[in-house]
Amino acid sequence: MARYLVGVDFRAGLDETPMDEWAPEEVTAHLEYYGELNAELVASGELVETVVLTGPDLAKVVRSDGTAPVVTDGPFAEFKEWLAGYQIVDVESEARALEIAARVSAVPGRGGRPTQQPIQVRRLMDDSPSDAAEMAAFLDTAKGAG
Repeated sequence: MARYLVGVDFRAGLDETPMDEWAPEEVTAHLEYYGELNAELVASGELVETVVLTGPDLAKVVRSDGTAPVVTDGPFAEFKEWLAGYQIVDVESEARALEIAARVSAVPGRGGRPTQQPIQVRRLMDDSPSDAAEMAAFLDTAKGAG
């Protein structure tokens, strides 16, 4: 089994209408879809965790030299690039993680149409790098070289 992060950001799918302009029943259908999908993943034993994050307006950036930290409200990437929430799934294969991400992407939007929102899928590392050679190997794959 491998664990994957299925990440949802604020990028729109095919319909770029902000959710605060959707009809209440469209928002309800959207949220109910997520609830049903999560219930299925809990029942199958695949859902490890699901998290919805607060908006970027409440985020902080912390920098420190080991003494007093400096806390600021930014700078940040564009709003649409911010992670809105995620699920951690523990699945048999990457194919299954991609299948779950496809279902997340198909969450209904306005008019009940699938949003086709882009969803990130990233495998969680089994172990973090513990020495310079392991860090170099990780950085090679992080750059797309591996």
